[in-house]
Amino acid sequence: MTSLRPLLLTLALSTPLAHAVGFRLPNQDPEGIARGNAFAATADNPSAIYYNPAGITQLEGHDMSLGVYFISTNVSFESAGGSASTETDFQAVPQIYYTYSPADSPLSFGLGVYAPYGLGIDYTRRTPFPTAAQDAELMYMTINPVVAWEINPCLSVAAGVTMNPSQVRLERRIGVLPFDEFQFEGDGYATGFNLGVMWKPAEKWSLGLNYRSPTEIDYEGRSITAPVPPFGGGTPTEGSLHFPQYIVGGISYRPNDDWNFEFNLDWTDWDQVNDAVFVGTFGGNQVLPFRYESTFMYNFGVTRQLGDGWFVSAGYIYSENSAPDATFTPLNPDSDLHLGSIGFGHRGEKFGWALGYHFAYNGGRTVSGNYNPTVNGEYETFNHAVNASVRFRF
Repeated sequence: MTSLRPLLLTLALSTPLAHAVGFRLPNQDPEGIARGNAFAATADNPSAIYYNPAGITQLEGHDMSLGVYFISTNVSFESAGGSASTETDFQAVPQIYYTYSPADSPLSFGLGVYAPYGLGIDYTRRTPFPTAAQDAELMYMTINPVVAWEINPCLSVAAGVTMNPSQVRLERRIGVLPFDEFQFEGDGYATGFNLGVMWKPAEKWSLGLNYRSPTEIDYEGRSITAPVPPFGGGTPTEGSLHFPQYIVGGISYRPNDDWNFEFNLDWTDWDQVNDAVFVGTFGGNQVLPFRYESTFMYNFGVTRQLGDGWFVSAGYIYSENSAPDATFTPLNPDSDLHLGSIGFGHRGEKFGWALGYHFAYNGGRTVSGNYNPTVNGEYETFNHAVNASVRFRF
């Protein structure tokens, strides 16, 4: 994994907070984000590699999209034991998609580089729950070549391989002394696959299906679990984490050339994510309980064509909470979440651009009965995010 570090550091400028459905990052393109990520049945730009790879058969010649996703996280905590809030600086992650559809061929090819999972949150050391959380970063990059086949003008299918290098760093207190902490930093790698189907049964209707396989990454690194680090700068440590499968189904209705309405149902199999155990730490194994529950996201979006390549979109997402009270962690403060979005852009013959904005709001979540009582209290989330991209066709 050492050889992958320069690539990871270049592609992941920093890692955003996964603000819905565990630590998934479903926001992968400004056109998709502006539509509330209801894009599986439309998927008509290079980010289809993520949203539904079968959609790349709609593209012609060489098509490339370069984007960056900025997010500012704002999580606040209140309880009888004290209060805490996260750092709110904007963080950024790039997105790169390239497709090629040869003339007079039913096959299309694509390559995407993006981050479908991620976590980055910092409460600083002055929190009322230091034995549960102080700060954490999870980076999960995907390099995703895909091939799509247009079986006929109404039906396309696609498959791809996902190559997933990852790094994780976390820190929490394990005792009463100020520097009696567990700190771990390591990296790992896993492979998986994704599938897509796009079917257009009628002129005004389109249906899309997108599937991503589960992966499990075994992290190897070093940990410090003592007031004074052991000789050698830490103890060799291993830990593993499951990343779940998910499936997205969408239906798009286009009453005319000016309007596109779409609804997506997005299911994530979070039941696969149980405890993360770090083996080999100084002073005994460390266990981080997750025990998530499988959940849905409900996505709705609309796009209005304004003429001469200009368009405007809006969307809404409702995301179900995946973290039960008993194993809730402030490092990933998931909750039932409402997300609103808007965006606009221009598609030219050779060049295009798009800008999307969304916010995420949970209305407050009260946690009680946690295995770590210091975590019990009220959590409020209000995040802002912007995604911008440029597109080249040649």
